[in-house]
Amino acid sequence: MNFNQKEIFGAALIGFDMIDGPFLKWKEFQDKEFSVNIDEFSMNLYLAFRGGNAGKKPRAIVYDDFYIVAFPKDLELCCLFMKPKGIDENLKELSKIANRLILEKSKCEEEADEQDLENSDEDIIEETKRLIINLLSDTEMSTPELRKYFKLSNSEIWKIMTELEKSSKIKRTRKVGRSQLWTAT
Repeated sequence: MNFNQKEIFGAALIGFDMIDGPFLKWKEFQDKEFSVNIDEFSMNLYLAFRGGNAGKKPRAIVYDDFYIVAFPKDLELCCLFMKPKGIDENLKELSKIANRLILEKSKCEEEADEQDLENSDEDIIEETKRLIINLLSDTEMSTPELRKYFKLSNSEIWKIMTELEKSSKIKRTRKVGRSQLWTAT
């Protein structure tokens, strides 16, 4: 990281009281237009830099037009406020990379979802076949009756029945009117 001391526009020391929690000990800013009320922001900064698991704490937090680097000492936290040159350009480039990653991962997730849906459809069809065979053991049922049990269209039930008939798991017994009756073999 290229560091220029002129990038530092402010500093603050946040202390910690065992009863009241984090509090601002002192602050010094060269940039009079700095819009963050550091007195109210001190709790957020302290928690951001000191909270969390040991070893998993941030060293810096980047905002749109400045960043903060913090250095802990005992219960205190020294924060340096910096305005680096070119941060907007870097954030725009990083945003492009992030958007590309999001699109790539979304495509991968959609493909995985489609594959799961295809596998799910096959699983549902196989389960339906198994249930039809069980329903038809020792009984006769018509195609319209079976359709109602499984909420299938006419073409879907006929496709399943034809596949089961070809595999010799069911057979046609007789016809009543226009309805075909089936039983398990």
